[in-house]
Amino acid sequence: MVGFLADEGLQEYSYKKIDDAKAVSFKVTNGWFGITDQYWATALLPDTDARMLVRFSSNLAGATRLYQTDYVQDPQTIAVGATGSANARLFAGAKEANVVGVNFPGASGGYNRQFSLNHFDLLIDWGCFYFLTKPIFLALGWLFHLIGNFGVAILVFTAIIKLIFLPFANQSYRSMIKMQHLQPEIAAIRERANDPEQANRDVLELYKRENVTAPSGCLPILVQFLIFFALYKILIVTIEVHAPFFGWVSDLAAPDPANLFNVFGLIPFDPSAVPVFGDYLHIGAWPVMLGLTLWVLQRKITPIKLGSFRRIVYATLPFIVVYGANGMAAGAVIYLAFYNLLSIFHQLLLMKKDGATGNISEYSAAILPYGKIQPIVFLMMLAPSLQSVFMFLVFWRRSRKPKTESG
Repeated sequence: MVGFLADEGLQEYSYKKIDDAKAVSFKVTNGWFGITDQYWATALLPDTDARMLVRFSSNLAGATRLYQTDYVQDPQTIAVGATGSANARLFAGAKEANVVGVNFPGASGGYNRQFSLNHFDLLIDWGCFYFLTKPIFLALGWLFHLIGNFGVAILVFTAIIKLIFLPFANQSYRSMIKMQHLQPEIAAIRERANDPEQANRDVLELYKRENVTAPSGCLPILVQFLIFFALYKILIVTIEVHAPFFGWVSDLAAPDPANLFNVFGLIPFDPSAVPVFGDYLHIGAWPVMLGLTLWVLQRKITPIKLGSFRRIVYATLPFIVVYGANGMAAGAVIYLAFYNLLSIFHQLLLMKKDGATGNISEYSAAILPYGKIQPIVFLMMLAPSLQSVFMFLVFWRRSRKPKTESG
């Protein structure tokens, strides 16, 4: 149940929440309300100047649970011989953005603008990062109408995002390449110095003379993560993206239907029918491509002397990513795999020009913002698929820390 109720703002009640409350009511003017699921909704749209009592309720009728939204408008006094009226509309159907409306500059107003409704666009769950999901959806919609294929629109959008972040990647590449060229001098400084702090100051002075800046940090990575998060939100809440790509991908909002365990359909066998383990015997073609592109990128960026846990995680990253991407919407996996592919071409061009692989030594890492994990930070910039893995590992490791008793 959902509604935007004037000063009460957006109200959302799950079935369980309204079961516990039995009924909730609001006295408002200028609101709308109804019942919705992921892609479909029914909503009551009273006059925007109507003063009314809105109610969400859950009741048992025999053994059947009934959910209801309704309203009672304030009474009208009608003089003898005069007339009165009360108008209302009912919306019932798919939550298409161009029909519902998108409250964003340059967007289709839909019913939201046509009937001057109060944030009717929130019938679609744009999420906390609506300031990203809305413009990204509009950009994808514009590209779709231009190209005619939503999957290709995602590829073009990916290339645009890659171009936006190209300067940050270039700066990181060049910084790491310059650091490689300076390794003999840095090693000599470390060997001569008795004090590590003095050695770090000397290395920093060397970098300053040679115009070497630190590789880009976490800010571009955070922005990339938010863009991907917004794209994924679009894929799971908008009905428009239930569109085909090419070949076996018939629905960009559904997981890749191909399966590695039957050689992508060449063997007439359904691995998912295997008892007990069937649910685990599915790895799509696009997740495999995502893992392969990550492995190619990973080969050229080797981390510096990591602990045992970090070494294991780094070595298994492609497999973790493939497994994690397997249940994701195909459109999101296509975005990540194509981004990796563009990063590979970018990497090859720079390596051909400068003859470097992008690694840095332990001597350089000592004074970098992220120390020994700087190459992994750099890899996350090139391969956004690692950002969600990194976030998960950070929180997982924090949850594994032993709790200490206070006092």
